[in-house]
Amino acid sequence: MLPSWMSPALPPSAKPDDTLMFPSPHGDLASPRHPDAVTKQFMARAAKLGFPGLRFHDLRGSHETILLDAGMPVHIVAARGGHDPATMLRIYVERTKKADQNAADVIGTMTKTVL
Repeated sequence: MLPSWMSPALPPSAKPDDTLMFPSPHGDLASPRHPDAVTKQFMARAAKLGFPGLRFHDLRGSHETILLDAGMPVHIVAARGGHDPATMLRIYVERTKKADQNAADVIGTMTKTVL
């Protein structure tokens, strides 16, 4: 049985400071779960939802790309991911439809005034 302070209705501040995001399934919230167990559970659930091969780490790159597409400054996104901005751009930023459309819009606006 779970301790009462683990109730989802309680704010995170009510949990002990050393509580881990992926604690051991044996009830000790300060002991880590084996990383392979987290990976296997995530991949199995992702596959069940129609995302075979999706890794937990892939969420990091998606998170950063979504923030960049939304116009979040590079240095803020890089700090969230624990990257140097140049490294983050080199690794994670890929061409997206939104970024491509924005570039096309800028060029379109520029050429309207010239042509």
